[in-house]
Amino acid sequence: MTTVPPAAPLSGARRVELIVILGALTAFAPIAIDMYLPALPAIARAFGTPISGAEHSLAAFFFGFAFGQAFYGPLADRFGRKPPLYAGLLIFTLASFACAFAPNIDLFIVMRFLQALGASAGVVVARACVRDFFPPQEAPRVFAHMMLVLGAAPLLAPMLGGYLLIWFGWRAIFVLEGLIGLLGFALVFFRLKGTHTGAHRALHPFKILRDFGVLLADRRFSAYAFAAAASNAGLFAYITASPHVFIDIFHVPAERFGWFFGAIACALIIASQTAAHLMHRYSAHRVLMAAQIFQILSGVALIVFAASGFGGIWTIALGLMLYVGFNGAVSPAASGLAMAPFGLNAGMASALLGTVQFSGATLVALMVGATSPATALPLALIIAACATLGTCVTFFFARPKNI
Repeated sequence: MTTVPPAAPLSGARRVELIVILGALTAFAPIAIDMYLPALPAIARAFGTPISGAEHSLAAFFFGFAFGQAFYGPLADRFGRKPPLYAGLLIFTLASFACAFAPNIDLFIVMRFLQALGASAGVVVARACVRDFFPPQEAPRVFAHMMLVLGAAPLLAPMLGGYLLIWFGWRAIFVLEGLIGLLGFALVFFRLKGTHTGAHRALHPFKILRDFGVLLADRRFSAYAFAAAASNAGLFAYITASPHVFIDIFHVPAERFGWFFGAIACALIIASQTAAHLMHRYSAHRVLMAAQIFQILSGVALIVFAASGFGGIWTIALGLMLYVGFNGAVSPAASGLAMAPFGLNAGMASALLGTVQFSGATLVALMVGATSPATALPLALIIAACATLGTCVTFFFARPKNI
């Protein structure tokens, strides 16, 4: 597989700035998702559709995010990192403003799909830049540090969205997202250095599919990619169902939903930084396996709490906090391990990694959105199944001696 020379060392200040910028680029998707979650019931009422109809806009976003990453990856390797990023941020900005003025649920769902297409450029380019700027063995720790920035989105966005909903209505949420897109464009233009100027590669669809096939045939890549995808599927099941669980089932006011969502997001931040520290002492694979085992235990606890009703909203929130928190260790470790062997084709690897992860998220979001259950038990069952599947993939297919 194609490689590049080791990345040059970065100064301390530039390293921190770069991690913040790359983390911010990966945060466009959670901002676009989490900020409007408190408004899902209000959006459903505004368009005269059931809550499941509003949740389909979330599934459309996941699908657009998965498809967009496959699209931007080859472009980032062919034309360099920044041109596709400019295009993606522009699409995100325009689609955000279009969401704000959508006259019906069908157009709103289409604009959410386009918004996701734009947001996907940020995460693809950010992951590829990690491989450009940092040596492969450092990538899992860098991804974990980026989670500190990424975690600020689910911490702050739902609270901000809830208050915007109360003060100005749900359409104001998407106006703000459009302004954030413009700010991101300016940040990339002035502060992100181009690390990869492009390579003379054919963009023929069959050539791209063949390259994706080569990546999937790499056992190291596919094992860690599918392990991360299973864990993230459980995470996005929680994201999709959380407005219904907290607002409709447990009757949490929309403006207070963000406090629950933000508290759970704190666990994601704490776990990601703990994982970054542990990966100085232990291998990323061992940290990954430990976090996945704890996710299974969290899923089992959620099933018990949801089935018995013990503790009500507080035990459900605790179980979700544990599962989501350990995803903060699973995702960066698996992503870094999957991308470690790839250099000049880091854009392709980043794209396929994200496509695999969000394809699973799309399927789970459609499953969750198909029903409006009266308890949190279906969500608990899905989360436990995702945790178990991800752990089995890592244990049976990603053990270092098998790769």
